[in-house]
Amino acid sequence: MSTQSIIVAPAADLPDWARRSVDLANPRIGARALHASDDFFAEVSRMLNPDPAVFIPGKYDDNGKWMDGWETRRKRTTGHDWCLLKLGRRGIIRGFDVDTSHFTGNYAPAVSIEATVSDSDDVATLKAAQWTEILPSVSLGASAHHLFAIASQEAWTHLRVNIYPDGGIARLRVYGQPVGAFDNPNLTYDLAAMENGGRAVAWNDSHYGSVSNLLLPDRGRDMGDGWETRRRREPGNDWCIVQLGAAGTLEKIEIDTAHFKGNYPDRCSIQGAFMAGGTDQSVVTQSMFWPFILPEQPLSMDAIHTFVGEIAAHGPITHVRINVIPDGGLSRVRLWGKVKE
Repeated sequence: MSTQSIIVAPAADLPDWARRSVDLANPRIGARALHASDDFFAEVSRMLNPDPAVFIPGKYDDNGKWMDGWETRRKRTTGHDWCLLKLGRRGIIRGFDVDTSHFTGNYAPAVSIEATVSDSDDVATLKAAQWTEILPSVSLGASAHHLFAIASQEAWTHLRVNIYPDGGIARLRVYGQPVGAFDNPNLTYDLAAMENGGRAVAWNDSHYGSVSNLLLPDRGRDMGDGWETRRRREPGNDWCIVQLGAAGTLEKIEIDTAHFKGNYPDRCSIQGAFMAGGTDQSVVTQSMFWPFILPEQPLSMDAIHTFVGEIAAHGPITHVRINVIPDGGLSRVRLWGKVKE
């Protein structure tokens, strides 16, 4: 089948509360589907895929049309379908993107979401748990992103997603902030890791890959699992800005160019500052004048570069600006340090 027939869902136009959050339902940081009342047409785990939903005309499996999401059979009894999800990290939830992309005559007409805190992923234990409704029943439409902000200030570990009465959801994004990631101030943490609350704030170019990939666990799977800019044809260099999961002081920096061989940056540098207030846009402007935490360093292909003694003395920082010179691709960036007390 030609890849030209694959239709990729458009990205959501995210509000500020979502842009400033981490997707707690991302399997790359440990989220997973635990159980579904029904997933006859499309297994529930697909709903958490971090990639955009796709539609492939003419693709069928043994149960019918293949759909990229969670889809239940047509209900012929009373009640409704539901599923249980484990979040990647315990966190405060700011809102949801319930995405029905490509579901037109088979989308779920309504959804509600409940949350609980549990040390167990056992389905029987979770069924008997005390659940709190954090998103009351809301209507859904065909093939669209539905963004819902919520006011809950508690930290949750598991969700129960209810659809009324049946149907499909392509993707569920759970935007929030991990908590409890830095329980011991004496330990050294990767302050930029997505699972610890690090997030991509801004960038000048991401032609071939997402800046958020830099913050994922493990090494990159391939070149597409990193951040790569287009070939620069003008003076200057490319850059991105990352907000740390907590303010801290860096002790070790790792720059990984895994899989980038003929397209890795020639050099890199990192600037940083403690930012209080302002917006993501104002941070971009201010970043031009931040002091250098890591002066310009040479890079090589397909390798992990570790810097300790090269790190300049500095106080606690909340944001870093990663400069790639002049352009190219990085797989991961690890910023190891201690949290500000």
